Formats: sequence, C-alpha cells, structure tokens
Amino acid sequence: MAEHGCSWRFGRLVVVAIVAGSTFSAARADPPAVPSAFDNSVRIPDVTNILPPATDAKGVSATLQILVLLTVLTLVPSIIVMTTAFPRVMVVLALMRQAIGTPQLPPGQVLLGLSLFITMLVMAPTWHKIQTQAVTPYFDSRMGQAQAMEIVGGHLKDFMYRQIEQADNYEDVYMFLEYAQQREIAPTEKIDVASVPMTVMIPAFMLSELKTAFIMGFRIYLPFLVVDMVIATILLSMGMMMLPPVLVSLPFKILLFVLADGWHLVVETLLNSFA
Repeated sequence: MAEHGCSWRFGRLVVVAIVAGSTFSAARADPPAVPSAFDNSVRIPDVTNILPPATDAKGVSATLQILVLLTVLTLVPSIIVMTTAFPRVMVVLALMRQAIGTPQLPPGQVLLGLSLFITMLVMAPTWHKIQTQAVTPYFDSRMGQAQAMEIVGGHLKDFMYRQIEQADNYEDVYMFLEYAQQREIAPTEKIDVASVPMTVMIPAFMLSELKTAFIMGFRIYLPFLVVDMVIATILLSMGMMMLPPVLVSLPFKILLFVLADGWHLVVETLLNSFA
C-alpha cells in the first residue's frame, strides 16, 4: 500500500510538471505581430489640407514671423525685468524689508506683485504709445514686423534714456558705448539715442537703476539704523549685554514705520523718482 501511494503521488507530480511546462512555453511564444507604420495596411492621415506647406517666399516669411513672435513671447519676463521700472521698485522694496528687520515679511510674492503693478502704472504711457503706434498697426497688417519692432525699441530706449538722464548716470552709457565701438568717447560728446544699440542701452540702464535703487535704499536704512543704535546703547547702559538688541528694536521699528505711514511714503517716492 505504501509503494502504491508513492507511485500515485509521483504520477501526480509528473502531470503537474507537464502542464506547467506547456503553460510556460505558451507564455514565451511571440506576441501577435503589430502592423508597422510603414505597412500598406496602415494609413497616415493627410494634413496638407489643414497645414499647407510653405512653397513660396510669402509662406516662408509668415512662418519666420510666427517663430520670431513666439520667441519674443518667451522672452517677455526678461524684457520686463531689463527694460522697465521693475528693477528699481523691486530692489527698493527688498531693501526696505531688510531695513525693518523682517526678511521674511512681507513675503516675496507680495513684494513681487506690488512691484509688478507699480511697474505697470509707471510704464503705462510708454506701453500706450507702443500699443497705438506699433502693436495695433502690425496686427491690422498696416505695418511690417521689422518696422513694428523698431518702433517698440525706440520707445523703450527713450524711456530708459530718460531715467539715465534724470539720475545723471551718463558714464554707464559711455562705458558700454566705448567698449562696443572700441574708441574713446569724450564726456562732452552728445549721444544720439536713436543711434545707441539696445545691447548698449539695456546694460547701461540696468546699472543706472541699480545705483539709483541702492541710494534710495540707503536713505530708507538710516532711520532704522538710528533706532538700532539707540536701543543697543540703552541695553548696554543697563548691563543687558546678553539680550540681542534686534529683539527689542524690532517692535519699535515696526511702530515707527506704521506711524510714519512708511508704505505710502516709499511707494510715493518710487513713483516720483521716474521721469
């Protein structure tokens, strides 16, 4: 009986092994063939009726214009930062936040949004000229793309040069113009704004804006610096040398800023600082 039971179990193992082997072979079989994209039975849709090919110079020109327009739209954030009032506003507000002693308040997004809307207000006259003299005629097919870009660049250069002229930072323009033309320019030589390329005007404008913004930030720093020095002197005279003066001066600086209506004064100064 024992031998009979062993033979029966051995037979069952053989049957299970045969069934498992056949299943594994079936699983390893090649999958059904998928029709290739180059097979005659697979048809690629014809889109020539929707997107006609550029077979002439006019079609190629329209394609290149669309490419240039998309490139300009991609560079819009950089253009806003480099050719508008945004750098001065953002730097002054950031220095004011640092002077108060709250580097995290207001949040960066709040300062960024406030700077953006102040920039839109300051740049509104320039953008209105660009809209009426360049953008609208271009979209109405009354002006070519090259002429529209030239008008836009001219208005932006006028705005940037007005800020440089008001801040009396001509040396920045002379420095970049001398490097671009590889010649020495006399300080008395008159600069024709229309002849100054954008590669010279933009970095000169950026340097002028940074210089102006840091001067305004220094003036904002002074009253808060006086408060810090007074609080530090009082604590030192009381023998409280282990207490950080910043912990005591911070409420007084915030109180001083609120009583003086600091936000209004700073924004008003920024608006009046642009030509």
